Amino acid sequence: MRDETVLSQEAMPRTFLPEEVLVVVPALNEERSIEACLHSLRASDPFMRGVQIVVADGGSSDETRAIVEDLAKVDPCLSLIDNPMRIQSAAVNRAVQQVARPCHQVLVRCDAHAIYPPGYVRRIVEVIAARPQVASVVSVMDAVGDEPFQRASAWVVDTPLGSGGAAHRGGTRSGWVDHGHHAGFVLDWFRRIGGYDESFSHNEDAEFDRRLLEAGGRIWLDASIRVDYKMRRTPRALMWQYWNYGRGRGRTVLKHRIRPRLRQVIPALNLFGMAAAGLLSPVFPVALTWPISYFLLLLGVSIFAAISSRDLTGLWAGVVLAIAHNAWGAGFLRTMASADAWRSGRRQSAGNFG
Repeated sequence: MRDETVLSQEAMPRTFLPEEVLVVVPALNEERSIEACLHSLRASDPFMRGVQIVVADGGSSDETRAIVEDLAKVDPCLSLIDNPMRIQSAAVNRAVQQVARPCHQVLVRCDAHAIYPPGYVRRIVEVIAARPQVASVVSVMDAVGDEPFQRASAWVVDTPLGSGGAAHRGGTRSGWVDHGHHAGFVLDWFRRIGGYDESFSHNEDAEFDRRLLEAGGRIWLDASIRVDYKMRRTPRALMWQYWNYGRGRGRTVLKHRIRPRLRQVIPALNLFGMAAAGLLSPVFPVALTWPISYFLLLLGVSIFAAISSRDLTGLWAGVVLAIAHNAWGAGFLRTMASADAWRSGRRQSAGNFG
């Protein structure tokens, strides 16, 4: 009876005060967006007046630091710290180490280049308060863009062909998941599993989620919490982004010795298959059926995107899909083939926090 009483008390919803919430914004050369980001987080929400926001700067060479310092002069709950390692995983860990006080119970991670809807942080806190079994709350990303290539990219990544059906990419259903766009954490859980692994410059969120689930934590995707994500402006920038995504996923697979999902393996298999078809085609011309079929798929995606969006910029969609698939696949295969990555994957088993 006593155990049941304790369990029922632990499962009871609670509320969090603003001073129990810590918001961390990793930043590096974000002079174009940091002020708008920070203003959007406050966004005339009374709850946010007492919430501590810390910008962890990775050594910006532009006006990012000066902008934050000027804003901090009139905002006593805004502070700036250094992030010598530059990457986002280290930024969040460092903020927790240096700024978090005993009163802080909830950690919210935000991106310096994003504009957040009013009540964003408060909504995350409310979800954690209403679900005591939650260790982490993740949100949905809605891809957006201003320029033609960005708009086509946004259309692609929110489709199953572009995201593999990931629930946090334009999804509409809330529920328990194994991964999503990082938004909020119960700070005790974040500390308990060692925070982010700072050896990860990309895919640190999925790697963190893997350890969180293994430790018994649960992740709730709330589809009512949404963030607009602005796509890369150029094909080159998109290519490097997805190359790094693929490499990061490969490192996560190696570190935890897990079997990747089919939707994650398909781009790598497709790239390998097309390369093999190219090598075999002089002897077996029928092998060209594979790359030709893929090209026709990309062409069909471009035409469909242009028609469905009633915008000729949709013709970029096939190009975007080809870049995303093949850059991701190349990055993944490069990591899986690396002897150093295998050794690194076996050696690392936890985060770097602490």
